[in-house]
Amino acid sequence: MKNYLLLLILFCTQNIVSQNSWIRVNQLGYLKTSIKNAVLASKENPDFKSFALFDAASGKKVWQGTAIRKTGKYGAFASTFRLDFSEFETEGSYYIEINDIKSPPFKISNSVYDGTADYILKYMRQQRCGYNPFLKDSCHTHDGFIVDHPTRNREHIDVTGGWHDAADYLQYLTTSANAVYQMLFAYKMNPGSFGDNYDADGNPGANNIPDILDEAKWGLDWLVKMNPEKNIMFNQIADDRDHAGFRLPNHDSANYGKGLERPVYFITGKQQGICNYKNRTTGVSSSAAKYASAFSLGSSLLKNYYPDFSEIIKVKAAEAYEFAKSDLGVCQTACCKSPYFYEEDNYVDDLELAAADLFLNSGNSLLLNEAVNWGKVEPVTPWMGSDTARHYQWYPFVNLGHYYLASNSDPKISARFIQYMRKGLDGIYQRGKNNPFLIGIPFIWCSNNLVAAAITQAHLYRNLTADNTFAEMEAALRDWLFGCNPWGTSMIIALPENGDSPTDPHSSLWTKKNYHIDGGLVDGPIYGSIFNYLEGLTILHGDEYEAFQSVEHVYHDDSGDYSTNEPTMDGTASLTYYLSAMQKEGSGTNNK
Repeated sequence: MKNYLLLLILFCTQNIVSQNSWIRVNQLGYLKTSIKNAVLASKENPDFKSFALFDAASGKKVWQGTAIRKTGKYGAFASTFRLDFSEFETEGSYYIEINDIKSPPFKISNSVYDGTADYILKYMRQQRCGYNPFLKDSCHTHDGFIVDHPTRNREHIDVTGGWHDAADYLQYLTTSANAVYQMLFAYKMNPGSFGDNYDADGNPGANNIPDILDEAKWGLDWLVKMNPEKNIMFNQIADDRDHAGFRLPNHDSANYGKGLERPVYFITGKQQGICNYKNRTTGVSSSAAKYASAFSLGSSLLKNYYPDFSEIIKVKAAEAYEFAKSDLGVCQTACCKSPYFYEEDNYVDDLELAAADLFLNSGNSLLLNEAVNWGKVEPVTPWMGSDTARHYQWYPFVNLGHYYLASNSDPKISARFIQYMRKGLDGIYQRGKNNPFLIGIPFIWCSNNLVAAAITQAHLYRNLTADNTFAEMEAALRDWLFGCNPWGTSMIIALPENGDSPTDPHSSLWTKKNYHIDGGLVDGPIYGSIFNYLEGLTILHGDEYEAFQSVEHVYHDDSGDYSTNEPTMDGTASLTYYLSAMQKEGSGTNNK
């Protein structure tokens, strides 16, 4: 009887632990020789000395490990543990089990990232304005009318094209130019990771141009319209009067007082806002330099496909950079009826990237010197190592100009900017080194974009220097995006195909028609304090992740939560480099 009672108590204890404990993994999978970790998070305090891998098909135990690091209380969990199985490199499908606690299945294979960078372009095509290949229809073909110009107010200008920013239909130079650059950079660094399955309009069918260049060209065409002549630039289309409820883009009913036309904001270098609120613009540099860098890299990569267009934007790149220097300061997006806008407060990073890219295109040493001098002003993108920041305060979230200068043949320049890259990564590392997910990014609005920036810089630094100091952090942040996080969900819609990923995104296409938003990177978790402060948030369908929410961070897979579950165009584009780099690494062609 005593033995029976002992077994019963043991069974009940294990059952309680298994119901209150979870093993989080990268559900997409792991490269064979990569760093591999899982995280056990529990409401209890389980005691175990080892963990095991089991074949997902047969249930057979294939490996046992003891590399377990206790990481204590975190968020909603009383105890957490990092489980290291890096030494296991056999290809296959597995799950981890500890007592009765099982992880979701995952793969170990050098092909797990194959096609992923192309996959997320599905979302970019879905966000296209003008002709939309997903809807097989056109939208916003009447854009737009000029505002804030000293002599041309309410004049019509053709700026149809580009991408919608997110669930809303606003279009910003800030995010669009960065998205263009991120995709071009991804192709420049990892051309073999991209295929050709769509034409220039985004319809199925090869056109002998890699799809990522087709997508970047779509954005560049729009940038040319938004910069129609020298020193004439526009910063955005529409404003927050767009936020008039869910509707499809080809049936947009937002009213700006001029029929179906939307306002097109002229870059003035001064504060803007034509309704209740104004931004804090101080100059033109941040926007003009973004034009310059996108045009410069585009002219280099598209010259074999569009030689005439390449020459046009090459000239525009030089003009835009000079204009950026003519009125130093930040050019923020304009709000109207609400206080929310992209609060970009830095511009030297944009000037640095523009000068560095123009130098690579021209070989002009004066441009190299200018890039170095701009880079010295902001050695570290300020959010790195910080606890918080305002919305898009330090943007772009990664400074690729630092990478170009760190790669320079001059050893003094290279050493300086390698040190800058390392210092930024160390700031993130120090904030996260003691938590189970090694995540040291601040949980501000669009935190997943910061994760994408961090892994981009970490990967570039690792490949450039062969220094693996931040390799485990890089792996952990990558895994975070694919389900090794408190909620156990991928942050990219429908990736992996059979994993747990957002199913109720904040999107008109989903809410109105149940169209799937495949490939979109959602905003990601935010501090509970931010969530409680934002206006207009309503959880519509209950909180399936209630057990995992905390003051530290909240995430909701709910279409009513625009703060954590809204996919964004620029965030998605920012992942193209890293996913293509991981595919390249898996193929064995990555530089060491």
